[in-house]
Amino acid sequence: MRRSITALAGTAATAALTTVCGCTVQAPDQAGGHTRPPVHIDVSRTAPAPDPSTTTPDDKPSAAPAPAVLWSRGDTGRDVRELQARLRQLAWLFEGPTGTYGEQTEQAVKGFQAKRGLPQTGRTDTVTWRRLVGMSHEPGQWELYPMGGQPAAAPDSRCLTGRVLCVDKTSRTLRWMIDGRTVSTMSVRFGSQYTPTREGVFHVFLKSRDHVSTLFHTPMPYAMFFSGGQAVHYSADFAARGYAGASHGCVNVRDEAAISALFAQVRNGDKVVVSW
Repeated sequence: MRRSITALAGTAATAALTTVCGCTVQAPDQAGGHTRPPVHIDVSRTAPAPDPSTTTPDDKPSAAPAPAVLWSRGDTGRDVRELQARLRQLAWLFEGPTGTYGEQTEQAVKGFQAKRGLPQTGRTDTVTWRRLVGMSHEPGQWELYPMGGQPAAAPDSRCLTGRVLCVDKTSRTLRWMIDGRTVSTMSVRFGSQYTPTREGVFHVFLKSRDHVSTLFHTPMPYAMFFSGGQAVHYSADFAARGYAGASHGCVNVRDEAAISALFAQVRNGDKVVVSW
């Protein structure tokens, strides 16, 4: 009787062990010490199939959400003004900022998006904004309100006749004008307080396509000299750093394609007006 109870206890323990593990095990043969065929446990009773209705998002692929749109055509405000100021830094806008998201701003955003391989929507979404912020600097008050909040002024009256490079220090623009008509406009920067760009009426007296400064030994491509050593020319530093830097008195242009076209049109003797 004692031996039967012991055998039964051993069998029960083995069965319990087999059930608890939930996997295939081999139970010892009580009779001869040999192993029995594997015992297969049906786990379907203890691990039911997942209900499709309760499947979590992690269990199935999902499309990436579209970036949120921050501003688009028709929006107004200080944020739009900052957007425009940053676009101006990168020479995608030449007027303003106005604080109104109009057609010019939409086209500027499309151009910026196309250059960076982004969808050309013309709307400023979070992805476009991050790229723009990474390539520009925080605009100062004078960049946000270059005219003190007033509309851009008309060209200097001295620019309204003849062929003129009309340079406005207040709006930081250069307008190429012929008989009062603006042919092209581009962003420019000037000399620092220690090497200021001279103001007044001048004339182009020398053009030098691949000029190098003899004083500072720096390239001055598409140079059009108008006052001593001061010239309108392309600046790679302006293109890279924006308004964070300054010239040694020259009128720097950041858009190489624009000044290349301008250089081809300007002649020696054309008027240059630099005003504040």
